[in-house]
Amino acid sequence: MINDKLVVGSEEWVKLPKLNIPAIKVRVDSGAKTSSLHAVNIHPFIKEGEHWVRFDVYPLQGNGRTLIHCEAEIIDKRIVKSSSGTRENRYVIKTFLYFGEHSWEIELTLTNRDSMGYRMLLGREAMIGRILVDPESSFLHGDLDEFKQKEVYREKHQEKQGLKIGLLASNPDLYSNKRIIEAGERLGHEVMFFNIRHCYMKLDAKNPEIHYRGGKILNDLDAVIPRIRPSMTFYGCALTRQFEALKIFSLNSAAAISQSRDKLFSLQLLLNNGVDIPTTGFANSPLDTNDLIKMVGGSPLIVKLLEGTQGKGVVLAETKKAAESVINAFKSLNANILVQEFIKEANGKDIRCFVIDGKVVAAMQREALPGEFRANIHLGGTASIIKITPEEKKIAIKATKAMGLKVAGVDIIRSSKGPLLLEVNSSPGLEGIEAATEKDIASLMIKAIERNLNWDNKIR
Repeated sequence: MINDKLVVGSEEWVKLPKLNIPAIKVRVDSGAKTSSLHAVNIHPFIKEGEHWVRFDVYPLQGNGRTLIHCEAEIIDKRIVKSSSGTRENRYVIKTFLYFGEHSWEIELTLTNRDSMGYRMLLGREAMIGRILVDPESSFLHGDLDEFKQKEVYREKHQEKQGLKIGLLASNPDLYSNKRIIEAGERLGHEVMFFNIRHCYMKLDAKNPEIHYRGGKILNDLDAVIPRIRPSMTFYGCALTRQFEALKIFSLNSAAAISQSRDKLFSLQLLLNNGVDIPTTGFANSPLDTNDLIKMVGGSPLIVKLLEGTQGKGVVLAETKKAAESVINAFKSLNANILVQEFIKEANGKDIRCFVIDGKVVAAMQREALPGEFRANIHLGGTASIIKITPEEKKIAIKATKAMGLKVAGVDIIRSSKGPLLLEVNSSPGLEGIEAATEKDIASLMIKAIERNLNWDNKIR
């Protein structure tokens, strides 16, 4: 104590006994005015004629199982400006803060601090007249390692039963797959990788089953995340349908994935739902080639194989003669193709919007490297964060809903006619968009499963 003030470090473990929280790590920040507590499922209610709030707290960073149900009287509701500059209307409560044997009453605002490094922030209003901060020190009043945290919460906490989630894919070493497994486990779930090729099905009216190589039965999963490579679309969708038949939630349904992989049908579906695309032509006979070229505005134009994967089976025909040669060559092989206008003014750029549960959670702009060919589709280059327009956001959401997808990467190109939709990807990669936007997309995917299964209300 100095001049009767408590000396604390820049981070400390404290107690909030009135909220039944025996230990929570707090960031001591004299630069912040108000103190805040991580809270989710925040619901106001009336108790004995007074306004109260009910909320849940996950007090341990990186632990999705330890949960505390809390109630407190509301003393205010005020606008608070966060460190990121956004303004939020928050409920304010009062509770007692304990540093060891020292305690006093403080005000706390309730907010979701899931993306922050600490579950609680202690601002200067709670420190005035009581605390001196030594910014070079930490845990002057004792540290808690992982073992001690478990000991503290052994009797106090409620533990949520983690979900059993299957990741259906082909390569466990891909960045996206590793991130999804990591995010799921960090949020308290068991996430298992299953190679689609190693799964097999028992079709039976009374006892349908899904087996994994070695005889493991997968019927007890809570949810699956299908990330099906194009070459495995038929079998991957059949497998996903079998999980759906067993009443196991799939983050993207087999029907939605199938129609998103059918280039022609998906474009027709988008147009029927009022989503603009580059002018596109489709014909069966080589005799219609000349009119097909005129239909999309002449050369230069894009030729796309219907069975091609993203970035493959795409050709830029810069002249009418080249277009005729490419189209007729594909037709001679009985290959189905689309012919599409080339958006020159896009200048090698497109936009990838990542949509989860009907909301654009991240967006990036992708730009080709100098001299790199771009045929209305992303083939590489650089990526950077971008602020999309309301119209682009509306297109991304409308396209995802039209496909019936809960998770999608939506590619948009800016043209003189306005934003146009290029493609909807049902298994979008995470590496580029997480790097460009610094957002934890993998965790947002897991949380979409939690919402759809109402996991917040399922306590062991």
